[in-house]
Formats: sequence, C-alpha cells, structure tokens
Amino acid sequence: MSSRPAPLIPPRVRAVLVRVPGLVAAVRFIRRGPLARDRNLLITLTVLALVIGFLAVKVSTVWFSPSLLILVTLVGGLQLRLRSLVKLLVGVGGALGYIAIALGPGRIGVGLTVTIVFTTVLAVLMARTRGKLGVQGLRGDAMLLELRDRLRSQGELPPLPKDWGGKVVLKQAGGSSFGGDFLVSMRDGNSVEIALVDVSGKGVDAGTRALLLSGTFGGLLGSVDDFLPACNTYLHRQRGDEGFVTAVHVRLDLDTGDYTITSAGHPPVVKFDAGTGNWQVASAKGVVLGVVPDLHCEPDSGTLRKGDALLLFTDGLIEQPGRDIDAGLDRLLGEAERLLPSGFRDGARPLVNAMASGHNDDCALVLIWRP
Repeated sequence: MSSRPAPLIPPRVRAVLVRVPGLVAAVRFIRRGPLARDRNLLITLTVLALVIGFLAVKVSTVWFSPSLLILVTLVGGLQLRLRSLVKLLVGVGGALGYIAIALGPGRIGVGLTVTIVFTTVLAVLMARTRGKLGVQGLRGDAMLLELRDRLRSQGELPPLPKDWGGKVVLKQAGGSSFGGDFLVSMRDGNSVEIALVDVSGKGVDAGTRALLLSGTFGGLLGSVDDFLPACNTYLHRQRGDEGFVTAVHVRLDLDTGDYTITSAGHPPVVKFDAGTGNWQVASAKGVVLGVVPDLHCEPDSGTLRKGDALLLFTDGLIEQPGRDIDAGLDRLLGEAERLLPSGFRDGARPLVNAMASGHNDDCALVLIWRP
C-alpha cells in the first residue's frame, strides 16, 4: 500500500493562491534546479543586509549597528558559492554606502571598515576552497570528521577471546586528529592479522596519504597470503614521489599462540618472554615499501605462551633528533619494564607519553599479550 504525505497548504487555500498572478511562476523559480538553496539564501542575506542599512539610518545605529553586516558576510562565506557571495558583497557594500552617505563616514569608522574588509577576504577564501572541493556549507568539515571516525574505528583491534589482551595507542603530532601512523587489523576465526603502518611525514601533512593507504591496506589484509609484498606492488605501481612507507605485519593463531612477523623497513617488534623476564627483539627484516618491484622479507616466528606479549611501535616512539635509534630502543625497553607491575593494559598509554615527551612526532604502539 502506498501513502502520500498530507499537503502543507489546504486545497481551498491552494486554489485561491493559484489564481494570484505570477505567484506560481515565482514559486517554481525559487524551487527550481540544484542551486535553489543557494539562491534562496542569497536573496535572504541580501535583503537582510539592505534592511540593516535602512534601519540603521531611519531608526538607530545602536539597535541596528553596521557591524551586523560582518555576521551577514561570514554566513555568506560559509554557505554561499563564490558567484553568489560576490553578489551578496555588492549588497553589503550598498548598505554601507547608504549609511555613510546618510549619516556620514564617521558612523562607520576606520576600525569597522578594516574589520569588514578582512571578513570579506576571509569569506572569499572560504568560498573558493569549498568551490574547489565541490561542497557547500560545512559539509567539507563533516566529511573530514567522518573520515577521522572511520580511521579511528579501523585502527581498533578486533574482539579477542578472554584469554587474550590487546591495546592500541595512537598519538598524532601536534594533537591533530590525523597523522601518518595507522593500524589495520582483522580476525577470521582463530586467526588474527595486524599491520602497523608508518607514512613519512607527520601530522596533517601525512594524514591525507595515510587516509588513502588505510583503506587500501585494510582491503588487502586477509585477502592475500603475502600482505606486505602486495602492499609493495601497489605502492610501486603508483610511481609517486610522496616519501616512503614502512610497515610491520603480524599473523597470530589464537589457539596455539604461534605468530609470524614480517617487516618492511619498520622498527623491530619486541617480544616479552615471561619465562626469562626479558624483552627480545625480533629479527624480521625488509626494505621500505614501494622502493623495489619485488619485496623479499625475512620473517620471524615464535609462540606466545602464558604471560608473553608482543610490542609493535613506530619510529616516532624511539627516534629523537641528535640521538641514535638504538639508544631510543634501549630507552623503550627500559620504560617497558615499568609495564610489568601495573599490567600491560594500564601501562601502555603512560609508556607512549613517557617516550613521546620532548619531541613532536606521530607515535603508535600496539600491545598483544596472553594473560
């Protein structure tokens, strides 16, 4: 059964309005085409600007201050297309000119003039940027927020059994929501695959490429047997000059605890051996992604037993200007010793904060342990 929405205008009123000359044509013009919303807002803001100018002269500049035109210009810069914004600015200029002629230039003042000029330039720049993106209003910001949320959800570990634990800590440079470090993971039955990736650069500069690669690498993870060689083939095919990409891939069997580590120019994975109480550096090696056409990795394998853990991290956690990377790794292992009293889950973020203090770089840490 189909249903139709109730008309907003009663039939009798509609019949009377239809007879009004030109009303139907005007309504159709306002509602016609994809630019209807932009046109309507332009008309509204232009009329508002002219009304403010008229009332400032006829009533009072206290109640209808010319500074209200700044708000009109800002709204136009946020919502209108560039062509429509230019038309609005003409209306704003006309309102200011009318006030200056009727009340004298002193009622506007140099300060207000400079502020309106600055606001005009800002509005034009915002309208041009949105025009290049092909979005209206604040939709561009909403898209970035959605991409950020998708990247964060993708960077979470899949649900693990009760006899396993996992923790992910991502800290971007400058407190940004985007960065060059990201995680992709998936679980298929009792098999878990984790890939920690580091894109050269930091903060927002590396965030755009990281957003692109996170979708690509996430699609490859679990779909191919050789994950890192497949990623290398994709990056080498791009033939771009956007910097290097390093990655480490871990395939873990949740039943037996067996794992295999492959690395492509990434800092080594560290394993905690509960039997000896020591941290051991994995021997997996490989060149950075996208440099050579055929990537050959030297994997490392082992078994996680009760109390063991795997620690994955990016170079932002151990690299500091003027210091050797081995010294940073030694410091990381020393700080990791403090994880043992508080537990891996509660100690992961303090470990990142301790290692990241004093320098501004993207940092990422992944902990997988077997209680």
